[in-house]
Amino acid sequence: MIYKFRLNKFVAHCGICSRRKAAELVKEGKIKVNGIVETNPAIEVTRDDKIEYEDNVIVMEEKLVYLLLNKPRNAVTTMDDEQGRKTVWDIVKDKVDVRVFPVGRLDRNTTGLLLLTNDGDLAHKLSHPSYKVKKIYQVTTDKDVTQAHLDQIADGLTLHDGLAMVDGVSHVRGGQKNEVGIDIHIGKNRIVRRIFEHLGYEVVKLDRVFYAGLTKKDLPRGWSRFLSEKEVIMLKHFSVRK
Repeated sequence: MIYKFRLNKFVAHCGICSRRKAAELVKEGKIKVNGIVETNPAIEVTRDDKIEYEDNVIVMEEKLVYLLLNKPRNAVTTMDDEQGRKTVWDIVKDKVDVRVFPVGRLDRNTTGLLLLTNDGDLAHKLSHPSYKVKKIYQVTTDKDVTQAHLDQIADGLTLHDGLAMVDGVSHVRGGQKNEVGIDIHIGKNRIVRRIFEHLGYEVVKLDRVFYAGLTKKDLPRGWSRFLSEKEVIMLKHFSVRK
């Protein structure tokens, strides 16, 4: 039996990028099928077809890798950087023998949990808004956050790109009044920073401490580890729906 794959799924499984990004690459004319530029992500291909990206033949990865990184500050969430800045790939490349890519993004100065994988299907699920992936951030601001402002955040703020709803927000237990925990599932660009900036605060530290059921337990800043089989199963079947 000859298995067929949508072109964007095939490209994603080659460990180049996520499935969403793969569709963009196809539409931009950066993928060739049997020597001809193909711009339809939905076209079906097989392993026998010659698929090229930037004139290099790409093949589907057989080994799926799931790596959890506690991202440090001053690292960009890309595989390479034209400005020569440190990337998350620089941090993990010595641990893996296949190309992995980050699921979602963290700002350069945002720290905390970041998943890297070559599993395009899982990356697509975790990135899609309909799965409502749970993320918890610890926020440190330049001044104390009032209870009134926490109530406003909890009720939902209207930003320039629409309503920003959170699942929970409170001062960090045992912390200072400028330390806030925020539970969120929406994935808009810089959403946590923009929520606090909207209310007149400057975010001086932002750390993602929980992502889709995964925590930073026993994972120091700048370190990474492979997910256990149990964690992979949890991600694929349960946490993406939390």
